[in-house]
Amino acid sequence: MIIQPKTRGFICTTAHPEGCAGQIQEQIDYVRAQKKLSGPANVLVIGASTGYGLASRIAAAFGAGANTIGVFFDKAAEGARTASAGWYNSAAFEQEAAKLGLKSFSIVGDAFSDAIKTKTIDLIKAEFGTVDLVVYSVASPRRTHPVTGEVFSSVIKPVGEAYTNKTMNFHTGEVSTVTIEPATDDEVRQTIAVMGGEDWGMWINQLQGAGVLADGATTVAYSYIGPKITHPIYRDGTIGQAKNHLEQTAIALNEQLSATGGRAFVSVNKALVTQSSSAIPVVPLYISALYRVMKEKELHENCIQQMYRLFADHLYNGGEAAADGSHLIRIDDWEMREDVQIEVMRRWNELETDNVPELADLKGYQDDFFHLFGFRTEGVDYEAEAEPAVAIPNMV
Repeated sequence: MIIQPKTRGFICTTAHPEGCAGQIQEQIDYVRAQKKLSGPANVLVIGASTGYGLASRIAAAFGAGANTIGVFFDKAAEGARTASAGWYNSAAFEQEAAKLGLKSFSIVGDAFSDAIKTKTIDLIKAEFGTVDLVVYSVASPRRTHPVTGEVFSSVIKPVGEAYTNKTMNFHTGEVSTVTIEPATDDEVRQTIAVMGGEDWGMWINQLQGAGVLADGATTVAYSYIGPKITHPIYRDGTIGQAKNHLEQTAIALNEQLSATGGRAFVSVNKALVTQSSSAIPVVPLYISALYRVMKEKELHENCIQQMYRLFADHLYNGGEAAADGSHLIRIDDWEMREDVQIEVMRRWNELETDNVPELADLKGYQDDFFHLFGFRTEGVDYEAEAEPAVAIPNMV
């Protein structure tokens, strides 16, 4: 079938297998062109099929020669419906890992469930013995608690009072004003339950309890802080409340793992185009302005560049993980540089529909959005027939 992008709001309902494979190859080529990483050896990535989780898996496998297990929830093609982008990404990853003789396995299912945790532990015992790096990069709108059975749903809302600011339709470049009403206490509670650190802690506890977490193991989860302009809808909003919980979890896990020489961190990453960030009001306009400024200053990084720098400069190769000695690793440092933020805010104050092409990087935002789903990949003929049914090698 001929596969073209079909969008609905901030999501694309189709994905292109060859385009996704091309995106994976670009990331692999980048990592292999860099200095080899000193570690780790056996890696578990929870939330491994897109974004920072996928880039972490690529950096570990193709930068350090690590064996990997990726856990993710994606769907195969069915009838006229394509598979999800994460499915195609993982299939391409597995194919390339096999060429290098790396041990690599994919587990598809609900990472929040005890069943998937048990399945993962059994696989580690059978194939790796232990893992020495656990990356937690789960992004989901809902979670079913494995003990109570309660179903939680996250929301993207401010806390305390309504928030009004500019936003942008990234498909058209139209700038408008949006007002978001504040979350209820229960919405805050549910968002923390979905996006906070409880499930990360459950993973580590069960891995450690089963004896499959190596002494000296590292675990890292991902967060974002951003500038004041986005704080009401992000850092001070429901998501930020969840990220605060995630960061508190890191402190507790670090203390727990330190008994065997292990460590736990939260990496505060740069703002990038992801399926999650595209859904947050205000953020697409901010990212578009940020992209333009950082590209002009030759500071822009994409997912794989950020993750390679995290591994090479902070987690491994003798780098200092957190410069301030805390549990936070700030690889958003280039984004938050004073000169960058001053220029972004100058443009923000001037931005309106007519001058978006001049002041922001709308095309860069759009390209990155469609890249998420395998579209606009260089060298792919999107008018040609493509086979949507693609198998994931080594799927357990």
